[in-house]
Amino acid sequence: MAIVALHSASTGLSALSTGLDVIANNLANSNTDGFKASRVNFQDLLYIEKAQPGAENINGDQRPMGTYVGLGTKVSGTQLDFRQGPAQQTGREFDLLIDGDGFFQVQVEDELGENGIAYTRAGNFTLNAEGELVLANDQGRRLLPNIQVPPDATGITVLPDGTVYAGISGQADLEDLGTLEVATFVNPVGLKQVGENLYVQTEASGEPAVGDPLDGGRGAIRQGFLEGSNVDPVVELVNLIRTQRAFEMNSQSIQAADEALQTIGRLRRF
Repeated sequence: MAIVALHSASTGLSALSTGLDVIANNLANSNTDGFKASRVNFQDLLYIEKAQPGAENINGDQRPMGTYVGLGTKVSGTQLDFRQGPAQQTGREFDLLIDGDGFFQVQVEDELGENGIAYTRAGNFTLNAEGELVLANDQGRRLLPNIQVPPDATGITVLPDGTVYAGISGQADLEDLGTLEVATFVNPVGLKQVGENLYVQTEASGEPAVGDPLDGGRGAIRQGFLEGSNVDPVVELVNLIRTQRAFEMNSQSIQAADEALQTIGRLRRF
C-alpha cells in the first residue's frame, strides 16, 4: 500500500539528511590541519515477505524467487578516512608532520579521554608560558611525553626518529630534550571524535601501541611541515549533488504516495 511507500521514503529523507550534514562538515574542514573526512554508510531495513522463494505449487514446481517489499533505509555509521593528507611546507620549527601511521598524544581531562590522553594528526605546535610544546589551538593541549624548551634555546631540531634537540646560547653541543612518541591503533576507525582535531580511545579502536617514530611501522617525523586535511572538495561536491538529487527523488516518492492515498480516499464518493 501507499502507506508503506510513505514511511520508506521518510526513512530515506532522514538518512540523506544525515548524509548532507556529514558532507557539509567535511567541506567546512577542508582547510583544517590533520582533519580526516568521514563518509556515511547506509543499510536497508526489514522486509515484508509476501511470497517465499522455493515454495512449491500443486505441480511440484518451485517458485524461483520471492516477493519482498523493503521498509526503507537508515544510517549504519560514519566511517573515517585515515588516508594521509597532503604535506604542506611551513618552515616553522614547531610544525610537525607524521609521515606514515600514528598519532601524536596530548593531555586532556580524565573524563574526556582514557587516562587523560587524546590523539591527533594535527602537528601545529607552539610553546606555552612554561616552554612546553602544546597544540596551537584554543585549549593549548600539552604534548605527551612532555617536551620543555629552555628559555635560552636558540633553535629546535626534530629528527625523523622523534628526537628533539635544542641549540643553547653559549654551548657548542646540542641539548637532548627528549623523544616524541607516536601511538597506533589496530582499528583507528573506531576512535571517537571529540573536536579540537582530537580522537579518544574506545573499545572498538583497541588499546594504543605507543613507541618511537620509525619503529614498528610508525611514521617518521618531518619538521617544518603540516599535514593538511584529506578532504577532496571535488569528490565532496559530487557527493553533495548526488545526495541532493536522491533527497529530491525521495520527496517525489512521498508526493506520489500522498496522491495515491488521496485517490483511495476519493473512492468513497463513487
